[in-house]
Amino acid sequence: MFRFTLEQKEFIRANVVGKSNLELTNHFNDHFSLDLQVSQIKAFKKNNKLSSGLTGRFEPGQIPSNKGKKKTWVGGEATQFINGHKPHNYKPVGTERVNGEGYIDIKIADPDKWIPKHRLIWENAHGTISKGHVVIFGDSNRRNFDINNLILVSRSQLSIMNQNNLIKDDAELTRTGLIVADIYSKIAKRKKRKKESPKEG
Repeated sequence: MFRFTLEQKEFIRANVVGKSNLELTNHFNDHFSLDLQVSQIKAFKKNNKLSSGLTGRFEPGQIPSNKGKKKTWVGGEATQFINGHKPHNYKPVGTERVNGEGYIDIKIADPDKWIPKHRLIWENAHGTISKGHVVIFGDSNRRNFDINNLILVSRSQLSIMNQNNLIKDDAELTRTGLIVADIYSKIAKRKKRKKESPKEG
């Protein structure tokens, strides 16, 4: 059974409004480099009495009230569409939008697959981002998508950098901050080993 961390719970609460379960699941998985199912996010919302505020649209797993009638539902929308037609709010692949955290998302596939634009640019240049890692903006500008401004860090490195204000408004300074974060991590591990090791004599 998957256990949500406090950070993940707060993320869902902050992003639940205005998103379908599929959109929220994709956004959650992209942000935390996970692969949760829509049903898991739906269950969390139900258990915590959270609502997207959306009305009049069907999401995966729901059954339309006109089940059995010879009408085709396209894109999970509540309005009926003949096969081959698209809903009025359809967004083509390549469309960009600003998400709830101020990052730019880009649509990469139908019906509703979006990922952060900076992540897509980094992966196109360097390959798939491994689990437990994220891409940050070196100069803290979420609109600067220059590949040299995008820095891959582990979540543990990011945590240390945030705690010690090591993410600057200059990419080179932030890279230096990443080195400092690694030093802090090594010092902390060494102190922990020393504390846990039995005292001599």
